[in-house]
Amino acid sequence: MQTLRELKLPFFTILFLFGFLYLFSFIFGPLPFSVNSVTTNKTDLFTVTGAGEATGIPDTALLSFGVTKQATTVQQAQNEVNTVANKITQDLKNLGVKIKNIKTTNYSVNPNYDFSTGKQTVNGYTVSQNMEVRLQPIEQANKAIDVATADGANVVGGVTFVLDDATQDRLEQQARKDAIDKAKKKAQETAQLAGIRLGKIINVTESTNDFPRPVYAMETKALPLGGGEPTEVTPGENTVRITISLSYQTL
Repeated sequence: MQTLRELKLPFFTILFLFGFLYLFSFIFGPLPFSVNSVTTNKTDLFTVTGAGEATGIPDTALLSFGVTKQATTVQQAQNEVNTVANKITQDLKNLGVKIKNIKTTNYSVNPNYDFSTGKQTVNGYTVSQNMEVRLQPIEQANKAIDVATADGANVVGGVTFVLDDATQDRLEQQARKDAIDKAKKKAQETAQLAGIRLGKIINVTESTNDFPRPVYAMETKALPLGGGEPTEVTPGENTVRITISLSYQTL
């Protein structure tokens, strides 16, 4: 068994060392320690894109038209425009178009100026009202154009054929799946040829290119202004296009 004297020696040695370190730090500052930290982030990415498409037949038509009248007074021009617009609205309702699908998109009143005397004078006013009609079934578009022009609409902006919300969502899902499948296939084939090992997908971006094609008045078979052959416009097909970009980690 160690004697008390034998235990005191290492105890006082340790105590002396701690005291010395404390005194050294008090006089000269803390002891310098160096810690090296290395952080590595693997940022190598392999990105590919794929484009998918899905096509459907539109079932809804958006018809835009307007009425413009000129008169010597604002009130007279407004009365003429209102008379035509009200008649068009009523006749569209008679076709079965719901009132909620008929809306005014613009109403303007502007003075007409005369400069013939060398100075600016107001010689009348122009009042314009623009309207948009949502038509479903799509066959209503032909009759609606004829009704509007026969009733006095003197501006027909065009007809745009669109898909209903449910069909639009379904086609977008199809196009999205097509785009992802193509992007994955391209990634696998390209990586194999380039000798790259792919990890997990860490980023996905999507862009949509879906613009319904408007059919303007000049594209219709006939656009009678109050007479002549009936109008005949055809919807054709709408194509939903989606582009997907996939970013892979590389191993």
